[in-house]
Amino acid sequence: MSNDSDLIKLYSQRILALAADIPHLGRLDAPDASVTRRSPLCGSTVTVDVTVTDGRLDTLAQDVKACALGQAAAAITAQACGGATLETIETGRDQLKAMLKGKGNVPDAPFDGFEVLTPAIAYKNRHASILLSIEALAQAMAEARPNLPE
Repeated sequence: MSNDSDLIKLYSQRILALAADIPHLGRLDAPDASVTRRSPLCGSTVTVDVTVTDGRLDTLAQDVKACALGQAAAAITAQACGGATLETIETGRDQLKAMLKGKGNVPDAPFDGFEVLTPAIAYKNRHASILLSIEALAQAMAEARPNLPE
């Protein structure tokens, strides 16, 4: 069982600062793809809109209605994903999942900012919210791919 000091670490000032300053909030008027993901456990929801140019993320907008951990994860994702390919985003997502399960290290750059969320490893009920933004982004990038010229 976790104690109070673990909860204090979980909601560190850095996490709360990230949650308060999420980049790319809003929606796009004409996205190449739009994906909404919801965590059934806590009800957190993230909608991601993207435009993609030459296989790379060009524009991102996200509507984030999540707990502080989900908001912090959305901020980290948005800070790291500019110009990324689908493969880079999928790698970051998979590495984040492994980290949260205790089966991997902090994701490689550009997603190494997820290090701040290592205290959440012990809180499995928070993992789905943490993964929402990067999972929605990966799905949106995959859905935008058919719209790209061959």
